[in-house]
Amino acid sequence: MSYCSSVSLHKMTPIPYFFCSLTGLYSVVLMIRWEEERYTDGSKWRFLEHKGPVFAPPYEPLPDKVRFYYDGKPMKLSAPAEEVTTFFAKMLDHEYTTKDIFRKNFFKDWRKEMTSEEKSKITDLNKCNFSDMNEYFKAQSEARKQMSKEEKQKIKEENERLLQEYGFCIMDNHKERIGNFRIEPPGLFRGRGDHPKMGMLKRRIRPEDIIINCSKDSKHPKPPPGTKWKEVRHDNKVTWLASWTENIQGSIKYIMLNPSSRIKGEKDWQKYETARRLKKCVDRIRNQYRDDWKSKEMRIRQRAVALYFIDKLALRAGNEKEEGETADTVGCCSLRVEHIKLYPKMDDQEYVVEFDFLGKDSIRYYNRIPVEKRVFKNLQLFLENKQPEDDLFDRLNTSILNKHLQELMDGLTAKVFRTYNASITLQQQLKELTSDDSIPAKILSYNRANRAVAILCNHQRAPPKTFEKSMQNLQTKIDEKQNQLSAARKQLKAAKADHKASHDDKSKKAVEVKRKAVQRIEEQLMKLQVQATDREENKQIALGTSKLNYLDPRISVAWCKKCDVPIEKIYNKTQREKFAWAIDMAEKDYEF
Repeated sequence: MSYCSSVSLHKMTPIPYFFCSLTGLYSVVLMIRWEEERYTDGSKWRFLEHKGPVFAPPYEPLPDKVRFYYDGKPMKLSAPAEEVTTFFAKMLDHEYTTKDIFRKNFFKDWRKEMTSEEKSKITDLNKCNFSDMNEYFKAQSEARKQMSKEEKQKIKEENERLLQEYGFCIMDNHKERIGNFRIEPPGLFRGRGDHPKMGMLKRRIRPEDIIINCSKDSKHPKPPPGTKWKEVRHDNKVTWLASWTENIQGSIKYIMLNPSSRIKGEKDWQKYETARRLKKCVDRIRNQYRDDWKSKEMRIRQRAVALYFIDKLALRAGNEKEEGETADTVGCCSLRVEHIKLYPKMDDQEYVVEFDFLGKDSIRYYNRIPVEKRVFKNLQLFLENKQPEDDLFDRLNTSILNKHLQELMDGLTAKVFRTYNASITLQQQLKELTSDDSIPAKILSYNRANRAVAILCNHQRAPPKTFEKSMQNLQTKIDEKQNQLSAARKQLKAAKADHKASHDDKSKKAVEVKRKAVQRIEEQLMKLQVQATDREENKQIALGTSKLNYLDPRISVAWCKKCDVPIEKIYNKTQREKFAWAIDMAEKDYEF
């Protein structure tokens, strides 16, 4: 680890320049800038000015020739009902529209937008025919793909104009990029996993829903003509620029600074530094919770077992929810008896615990894991005389757990454990998996290391609906390349035979040309085969969440520098902007 990258942000001391490489010097300058611009009263800024959000365009009614049919007969819908109909029609080819809960929720919310006359006629979703609309939207999509260069350029210029006008703010003395200045258009809620609210209508967000945040002495954003903001605030203790409450789950949405902004970069850096501090005391914490498994107090035993699961399985702590408000999702502290099964012995393993519950975003968490004997015995104790719906940890909640974590280490939360275990897993896996192979093989190793983290964090996804087709296309390319290789090897064999007969320079050069051709095609074939392996292994695993939120980017940057892998192969443009601080800061010998 470089001396510079280990400097504490809170204990800045002058550092002789000769201790630092150019990269290290940048990291010190960056941290000094972060330190100088931090306010001691909890303020995030003194001056904030922006133009507010860009709203979704108003609904444009469908042409008369595009019809909706009910019970085989065409029916003209009112504009509000027709707009909601288009949301369903656009998704007609998606599996969501075949799911009972999606269809039920959609139909219920759609009826709320209908006139009384429409409600009396449209009573059965199965009698609705959206195919005409679906074909219309497909044609529109195809027309967009066929647009001329001039038309595409016009759209690009308009997007750039909006970006320049709405995509930046002035925060103190800095022009900062805004992350998501466009408000999401209305549509149907999809959710993740088997979310019980899928299919519900995400309502259009209007100026009257928006709270604007800016400084008193700035030019306040103007709402669209004839409208007004819900409220204008001047709260410099937060960094959001606008907020509103969405109607599906009642959660607050924010317009924030771009991930590449100064404040976001500093927050990211602090998050990973906190996880690195855990590395220094994690052995002490683990020894303590192991001792607590033997405590005479049941509450301490429960807390210790829960902490073991949070550490070992990267479980979220879990939060209490109002009954019926959201899906029946749980975390570690809110696990119920019905969510686990105990097996003294299973498949040649002792003390196996089977978990089966809905986690965050209604993603199913299913895992069978052998645990230490004392953990198993404690779980048996916790289950005694309880019904399936009873809490597993009935003497524990997230408040109690978080208070205890703060006592163990300043700033420690369940998420810090998750970040620590994800980052340390990536670093260990990269050391084990990376070999002196080609760049495609190294990238496969990186993705496999990232995949180990995604599995640990239960970052699942449904296979993309185009997966089978894209794999077939890739296999076709592999088959063609294998045929090319076979033909090239025959040509090389023939060239060698020709050279053996003639022994002249011309035939010698021909052999060398054919040999290079074989080598080039072999490399291309290997690249395609690696790509196919990688795609197959990633089919149901989402790598992006851990890469963006739980993995210290300096690990990846250092690996790239050490293995001569271009950073562009690991991080796309947006990710490189988000992690610019890490790209500049990390040297090839960086250790988490």
